[in-house]
Amino acid sequence: MHARDGFKLQPGGLAGGPQDPEKVSARWRTVRNRLHLPESFRLHDWRASKINNDLDAKENPVEVSANARHHSVGYTLSRYGRRRPESAKKLAASSASRIGLAGATSLNAPALAPSL
Repeated sequence: MHARDGFKLQPGGLAGGPQDPEKVSARWRTVRNRLHLPESFRLHDWRASKINNDLDAKENPVEVSANARHHSVGYTLSRYGRRRPESAKKLAASSASRIGLAGATSLNAPALAPSL
């Protein structure tokens, strides 16, 4: 895990550098206890829930990825992006429009007979 922005967690460390895993675990136990969450509820469960909720709410994937401190948007979407039918339809329509198939009503349309 890395600290956000200019927050320094280790003496002499760089801002945004690695955090001490033991301190992160201790902080998580404190928060988990204050929220009366079960011991089996992991920090990454909460993180994954937040990322998926943001993507489901149609938040900008670039921003979601940056907030999660992932190395790429592709990683965020491959790891957390569930199939979203409406987004898939929009992407398919956009792609069809770019290649001149905007009037096509079905991807399963019968093939045209070859002309002689």
